[in-house]
Amino acid sequence: MPRVLAVFGATGQQGGSIVSHVLKDAELSRQYKIRALTRDPSNTSAQALTKLDVEVVQADLNDALSLHDAMKGAHTVFALTIPTFGPNAKVQEVTRGKAMADIAVAEGLQYIIFSTLPHVTTVSGGKYTKVAAWDAQAEIEEYIRSLPIKSAFFSPGSFMRNYQTIMGPRPTESGSYVISRPVSPKSQLPLIDTAGDTGKYVGAILAEPDKYEGKVFCAASAVYSMEQIAQIVSKVSGKTVTFEQVSAESFLQGLPPWGSMLIEMMLFQQEFGYYGPRTKELVAWAVGNARGKVHTFEEYLTEQPLQFQ
Repeated sequence: MPRVLAVFGATGQQGGSIVSHVLKDAELSRQYKIRALTRDPSNTSAQALTKLDVEVVQADLNDALSLHDAMKGAHTVFALTIPTFGPNAKVQEVTRGKAMADIAVAEGLQYIIFSTLPHVTTVSGGKYTKVAAWDAQAEIEEYIRSLPIKSAFFSPGSFMRNYQTIMGPRPTESGSYVISRPVSPKSQLPLIDTAGDTGKYVGAILAEPDKYEGKVFCAASAVYSMEQIAQIVSKVSGKTVTFEQVSAESFLQGLPPWGSMLIEMMLFQQEFGYYGPRTKELVAWAVGNARGKVHTFEEYLTEQPLQFQ
């Protein structure tokens, strides 16, 4: 009898990748029956899953009753929290994450796979304290580890898709393009094709849950410097794209209110490493243990071309 795998965010980048990977994997599709959890089962993406014979169930992290119903009878859950912004955002996210984990235990689940990130305040020794979304997920991870349930963790690198949105190249007056950040051209960043590759990392855990119990997959295909990122964008697109280091004040212009958090996140990554001082080693381990080849940044851009302004 297949085990029920409940997937939060099943219509999003991370959860959707897991659903797709399991359905396409001959072994995992025999071992697991997917239960796709989403806040709105009526939306187009959720309805598309029903056509693939996937059970779609409504679940809202703010609604405990829906979480009990969503996880009832499941064996394993992939869980993630959605960051919000505001004075109480961290407390609210941690509260939701802990409640989800408690309900998983109460419903008798055997395994939690949680999407996590490093604790910036702790790793930086208190130097950077505004990256509340990362700290919240790290605190939820710590809580899950204290519970009487097996667990493993998926920690995504910086999303490649960000270069197609707010973090992408901007046009200059000369007709070329520039990627601007308040960090050095040598600053290092691990990148992941979230939609294409999340399932390959989580799939490894699903295939061998005992082997990876307690482990964290620092999920990225490689670690790139900011100038390398600009060079790859330029090479693949055929456009002239360069990297420019700007002041924090300049970078903040035009950003939403949480822009200061974004700046602290970048400065933390530059000074301490995205996953700390062993970032490259941890990423290499994750790549080597992934269930399938993951996309390089160049491959991603070839398959998903940037739309320049």
